[in-house]
Amino acid sequence: MFVSLFTERNTVSALMLVVCLGVPVRALEVRGGVTGALDWEKMRIDAELSVNLADVGIRLPSGRTQAEEALFSEYFDSIQPLILSISFDSSTVIGDLVRSGKIPSSLIDTLALQAERKPPRYSLDFSAISSSYTIDLKNVGSRLAGHVQAAHIARLVNPSLAADYTGIVIIAEGELPVHGRKVSTGLSPCLFPRIWDTEMNLIYDRSMTSPGSDSGFSMVHYTGMENIFQNSPSGISEDLQRVVGDKPLRIIARGVFGINPTDPIIDRADAVTILSSETNKRLLNEGRVAFIVPQGALNKRF
Repeated sequence: MFVSLFTERNTVSALMLVVCLGVPVRALEVRGGVTGALDWEKMRIDAELSVNLADVGIRLPSGRTQAEEALFSEYFDSIQPLILSISFDSSTVIGDLVRSGKIPSSLIDTLALQAERKPPRYSLDFSAISSSYTIDLKNVGSRLAGHVQAAHIARLVNPSLAADYTGIVIIAEGELPVHGRKVSTGLSPCLFPRIWDTEMNLIYDRSMTSPGSDSGFSMVHYTGMENIFQNSPSGISEDLQRVVGDKPLRIIARGVFGINPTDPIIDRADAVTILSSETNKRLLNEGRVAFIVPQGALNKRF
């Protein structure tokens, strides 16, 4: 499915460019390249795009405006597939939800248009134009959660006496056994993972969160092991403390689950600790949850 290139607000300006240039935007057979990464820890896409001007017959300085329009066109052609490929949960990517009509394609356009862009740069011989783009994904969680009020978290029939914590940290560093398969692998980040216990009871999913109007809401914060071994009273980095506080419940993941291995499995005893305390259950509602994953999983290169 081809996602519309412009939002309604930007269609007029795009048409004005076409009239001024006398060349339809799509008439340019742009040849360029995109490099960068999806940073799960910072929740953003960093991309560097370039266009070879000789390949599209643009000469400088007379073709400066046309060169920048070619770069703009290449940006949308390159960045939208990357957004659509972001893992939504263990079985779907954002593109699956756009194709099924569960989320509007305009959201993808909005994310692309809200990118922070550095001014275009030219190569020393003026044969190519390039620019850097940063797309903030922090507000995606609240838009895609699909609800405002959190679902009820089940009460335990026989709750235990549990301490109250300021957050939940699940350590999924290294390879873990995949439930139902005879293989092991590392946990893969996604926007909306689930947490299961060793009896395969569902402990946490996106319906249990309360994103409300918080544009920066994330269901889970992904980070590396170094952030829970700091030289501080809590042992936790300042950035991570903003999510899980200075007295989080630390849990060792026992396995992973899902078509894609995005969901950690924790001991039933740890699950009971969470579910036995109203304070601890609120941590799920508020998204005060962090997954510790291998450094290589935090950055998806493209």
